[in-house]
Amino acid sequence: MPPISGLLETALYVADMARAADFFREVLGLRPMLAGERLTAFNAGGSGVLLLFLAGASTEDMPGAGGVVPGHDGSGPVHMAFAIPAGSEDAWRAHLAAHDVALRSEVAWPRGGRSLYFEDPDGHVLELATPGLWPNY
Repeated sequence: MPPISGLLETALYVADMARAADFFREVLGLRPMLAGERLTAFNAGGSGVLLLFLAGASTEDMPGAGGVVPGHDGSGPVHMAFAIPAGSEDAWRAHLAAHDVALRSEVAWPRGGRSLYFEDPDGHVLELATPGLWPNY
């Protein structure tokens, strides 16, 4: 079987691009690599890319110079997690509180990892997770 190197992109669909992009830039410190009305792409660390799509704006196939990107969309609150260093939970709690972002939950995992859960402005459930959550992390 051909190998898979890892996950590259995660997509969230948002109602207000400016509001969502501001949240991920200001609250989580992600830096945009591409910004527009329909799509904003953030460097999410390592080789990971977070794509924000304006909900409903990418349902049609999108032809480009290199080929066609199939149409896609999503709805409802989805979940994604960001990797954070072990021991940084207190700093993240304080940082989120300073931005008026309420924690929804905290979990201590059997392998030793810890997770902080909160929501973005579109109601997506975001997680900050330390190593120890999964056998490969």
